[in-house]
Amino acid sequence: MIDFRIRPWIFLVVATFFFNSGLARAAEFGTAAEAEALVKKAAAYIKANGREKGFAEISNPQGPFKDRDLYVVAYDLNGKCLAHGQNPKMAGKDLIDMKDPDGKAFVKERVELAKTKDKFWQEYKFTNPLTKKIEPKAMYLEKHGDLLIGCGIYKK
Repeated sequence: MIDFRIRPWIFLVVATFFFNSGLARAAEFGTAAEAEALVKKAAAYIKANGREKGFAEISNPQGPFKDRDLYVVAYDLNGKCLAHGQNPKMAGKDLIDMKDPDGKAFVKERVELAKTKDKFWQEYKFTNPLTKKIEPKAMYLEKHGDLLIGCGIYKK
């Protein structure tokens, strides 16, 4: 015979485990607010320290502009990557024709969006550095003079 007085405690323990593991999983990934904050932090850093030092810090994988799956990128308004927090080898490359797995020319699109907007979100697909899988991504970008500074989140 089962003692039903124990059931609420078992439910509470199991529910607490699943709730807490969900929070821990969510903490693995950056949020939209954190992405926006990193963009603002990077823009302020470049303004205070100059482009050369700013781009070097953005491209530093252990630097202040990388957090979990969040990393900052910087482009000129022609689609040239100036700094890349996940893959520093991208810096200096013209990426205007780069496409996501669905064929979306996302760099060209962000350059076009920057012609009419100073701040915006853009959606495309990209490889998540934590899961190593191609996932939907939303990138927040701000135009600062002739620069586009962005940071994206992977959508779950």
